[in-house]
Amino acid sequence: MEAFYLPDFQAHAEGKTYRGHEFIRRYSKQMHQALPDIAVIEMLFFVENENTIAWQRTLQGTHHANLMGIPASGKRVTWNEMVISRFAGDQIAEEWVVSELAGRLMINQTVK
Repeated sequence: MEAFYLPDFQAHAEGKTYRGHEFIRRYSKQMHQALPDIAVIEMLFFVENENTIAWQRTLQGTHHANLMGIPASGKRVTWNEMVISRFAGDQIAEEWVVSELAGRLMINQTVK
């Protein structure tokens, strides 16, 4: 992780700003606990300039544990995330993320 993200990395999502490698570790651990088979299944790159990329990733996993207050459903979930990544040199300095994950998990709660 240290090779990819600056120590003072910032992530902006849902009106909040998260900082540093410790945030990345906590977030990754939380995601892998709730979705142990999580995988990126597609990446599309839209716009790029000298230090910024706008892209979309499609992820998939099986919801095995509570995540964001949403109880495990045991169901597969597929969702998209739109990301803008800003680089400083060859490391990611900052990202803005919009994710469908919470909505998809909630839909899985109601679908039988």
